Amino acid sequence: MYAKCGSLQKAQQVFDELPAQDVVSWNALIAGYCQHEHTQEALESFEQMKGEGFFPDVMTLGCLLKVCGSLGAKEKGKQIHAEICINGFLMKGTVLGNALIDMYTKCGDMAKAEQVLCNLPVRNIVSWNTLIAGYCLHGHPKEALTCFEHMKKEGLSPDKVTFGLVLKACGSIGSSDHGIIVHAEIARRQLLKMGIIHGNALVDMYAKCDELAKAQEVFDGLPFRDAISWTALIDGYSQHGQGEQALKCFEHMKSEGLSPDRVTFSCALKACGSIGAVDKGKDLHSEIARKGLLGKDTMLGGALVDMYCSCGALEMAREVFEELPFCNVITYSALIAGFCEHGYGEEALDYFEEMVGKDLIPDVVTFGCVLKACGSIGDVEKGQKHFDAMTTKYGINPSPEHYTCMVDIFGRAGDLEKAMATIRKMPSSDHLPAWFALMGACKKWGDVKLGKEAFENVVQIDEKATAAYLFMRDIYAAAGMQEDARMIESLGLAKGKQNFASFEEDYELII
Repeated sequence: MYAKCGSLQKAQQVFDELPAQDVVSWNALIAGYCQHEHTQEALESFEQMKGEGFFPDVMTLGCLLKVCGSLGAKEKGKQIHAEICINGFLMKGTVLGNALIDMYTKCGDMAKAEQVLCNLPVRNIVSWNTLIAGYCLHGHPKEALTCFEHMKKEGLSPDKVTFGLVLKACGSIGSSDHGIIVHAEIARRQLLKMGIIHGNALVDMYAKCDELAKAQEVFDGLPFRDAISWTALIDGYSQHGQGEQALKCFEHMKSEGLSPDRVTFSCALKACGSIGAVDKGKDLHSEIARKGLLGKDTMLGGALVDMYCSCGALEMAREVFEELPFCNVITYSALIAGFCEHGYGEEALDYFEEMVGKDLIPDVVTFGCVLKACGSIGDVEKGQKHFDAMTTKYGINPSPEHYTCMVDIFGRAGDLEKAMATIRKMPSSDHLPAWFALMGACKKWGDVKLGKEAFENVVQIDEKATAAYLFMRDIYAAAGMQEDARMIESLGLAKGKQNFASFEEDYELII
């Protein structure tokens, strides 16, 4: 009773005063500690219980596995897993099997989680949902969708939870193929009439997949709309270059009497930044300040800094940044990116040094901004130093984008040999922007031979990559090889099957 009511000190006192402790009393104590998130006490009691020759029941073991998951205590979880197997508990139902899957997913060991699921004598919808949720949590949407297909092949019917997870996975990879199937099933079961959750998930999925007309259609057909519905739609328009439409939705939302939350404001600010609507951004800034939202977390602070930077209002961005109650990696990264984007690479790097001086740990986004700043000021030494620090100091594996920044840095400096060597060091050399960066450098420095080698690599990856033909055309033209330039341009037009104007438009976006 005391444990269930949260009076854990009293529960422990009563437990200690018992003339004899048994399995029931131990289970009650441990379950109480788990329920009220006294994780360390729960695990200590588990060890004491075993030391006295007792072993928890199924429900208590499930609680302990949940504790291990919340703490990321995989080794302790593996120990409990082994003892569960020794006692044959996995043969007695799905509760512990599902709890093990959940524990391993929470600890980030998806391979072990899937292994547990595959070895279960009986799997149910909860087993699959738990694994799918884990893949979604750790950024593996394709694997989540593969599990969804396996689940259906086993004859299990998706439930409401499955639908929500699959829609999230579809949005993450920008593919609505599975989402359309789920949409049809949701409609068949008439789930849209029973609540707002699945409607919101559909709007979000279609918006993330850049199917904005479909997102709007689903949105318009919802029996009622809440702030989440509106935010999903606003975010979709904002993310896909329709800032004006996003802001119209924002105003429409308010006209319906719904109050924007911090996420909605962040989406609206992004829309302002995308279209350079600094005056509207200032209005939103004032509204956010009136509501007292800036002091609650860094999300809106970062969004404001990013908006002002995107609009070129760097002093306003700096002012907002300096007035924030506290700054984190996100706000620093937004400021660094803004100053770099507008040609202030030195200032961007100064802010990076200030950030690490405050013991803030840069992430992949920060390093992308920093490397671009190094490229913009032509500082090869700093670029190499920061690139190396990603792995040696911060344990971050460089992404293809980071390698591309280094190719650009070496290319700008005329060290084409190192630029090419950087591409060869990439885990995969099929990242086209890296090759385009190299071809741009070859054009600048007149290296026809290396430019041709880069071109040949690009067309092996994608023979219709329009920019490659235009880079090669210009490399030939700069070297006075006009006939070769005309030939490669004609070849590109034939491969791309499009007119030169659209060809040139794609090219201008890259150079």
